[in-house]
Amino acid sequence: MKEKHLIVISVDALVYEDLEYAKTLSAFGTILKNGSIIKRVKTIYPSLTHPVHATLLTGCPAGVTGIYSNEMFGTAENRKWFNFLDEIKCDTILHAAKRAGLTTAACRWPVTAGGDSVIDYLIPEFFHDYLTGYENDVVEAYKNVGAKDNVADIIGEMVKRYGTTNEHPIYDESQMFAAAEIIKKYKPNLMFMHPGYVDATRHRTGLFTDEVKEAINLTNTWLEWIFSAVEEAGIKESTDIVVLSDHGHLNICRTVCPNVFLADKGYITLDEKDEIVSWKAYAASCGLSAQVYLSDKSDTKLYSDVYDMLKHMASEKLYGFEKVFTHEEVKDKYGLSGDFSFVLETDGFSSFNEALTRPAVRTIDISDYRYGHSTHGHMPEKGPQPPFMAIGPSFKKGAVVENGDILNHAPTLAKALGITMPETQGTAVDEILI
Repeated sequence: MKEKHLIVISVDALVYEDLEYAKTLSAFGTILKNGSIIKRVKTIYPSLTHPVHATLLTGCPAGVTGIYSNEMFGTAENRKWFNFLDEIKCDTILHAAKRAGLTTAACRWPVTAGGDSVIDYLIPEFFHDYLTGYENDVVEAYKNVGAKDNVADIIGEMVKRYGTTNEHPIYDESQMFAAAEIIKKYKPNLMFMHPGYVDATRHRTGLFTDEVKEAINLTNTWLEWIFSAVEEAGIKESTDIVVLSDHGHLNICRTVCPNVFLADKGYITLDEKDEIVSWKAYAASCGLSAQVYLSDKSDTKLYSDVYDMLKHMASEKLYGFEKVFTHEEVKDKYGLSGDFSFVLETDGFSSFNEALTRPAVRTIDISDYRYGHSTHGHMPEKGPQPPFMAIGPSFKKGAVVENGDILNHAPTLAKALGITMPETQGTAVDEILI
């Protein structure tokens, strides 16, 4: 096999409508003028970052990957995010690349922590609680979640320059610095990275704002770093660069608390401190959708009563959701599966809040991505759609595909790299490949 290199950059929440401005910038412009594009890509349900990034690695929907939300279900506020590679229940392109004898890398790509058996150069998505017990040795904290000695010096320099904050844009800039260093030092055949500043800015300021343009500007600077790293590594002629996105956003004007109404009906019992004593039904927020869990899924009366209540609420068009899916319906339509019994879909201007007490309708709260000025988690056909752009020896110049499916990204990437993914549910998009 001729030596190939593939770099995949997921610009979180970039949408096709952004490209009119982005094409005026250096790095984005180079890709858009000289590469291939799929303008609007249908993502998965729920349109949340960690489920989608598992799909980007597999070409499978959330019901197959097992990453059904950003977080594992639980009624406590400190429930954990899905973030470890072994939590994905199917084959990934990283596994396929290793089977083919290729070198792999990931820099803060969601759901890759602990994946050092198939990721040669790994700097995982890093949550602040990973520092617990390692406050005086951040490099060791990274090693504890999968980083190897071969990237220890890069992590050390990254922390020296940028610290350990998870705040945007520093968190994004630090990872793009580290990713460039990995490219220059190791020239991996396959590499993934995930700058999230556009997404964070949309949550904070709204779908289309001047601040979002500034976030795109800064992202363009980071893309320039990657282009320069490829040049410095001497692998430009053999390198494909893909810039894609995971989901869009919708503007919202309020958040609604389904658990308040479930508590009103006796399905959640609180103590004098307003903490849960017991529950029979609970709505877990996925931003613009919510997954409703039953304590006993075999209780047919409980199921029927809760379903009737939710359908009535949807029909009244007052409670923030326009649709109630059963588990069977959402699995058939979107390939989404989990231990929940129902899924609530936004009315288009309301997000779902997990608060247990009144007020049941609340204002915007930018401290939580689910409750900001714009957010996601909604049905994938709604609103602005994410694009896919690619430049390099495996991709045609000037190829344009109007609409795509995110399940096709992994097999397209695999075909560009010359490897096979037998478990993927998508198919390669040959219209953009050479």
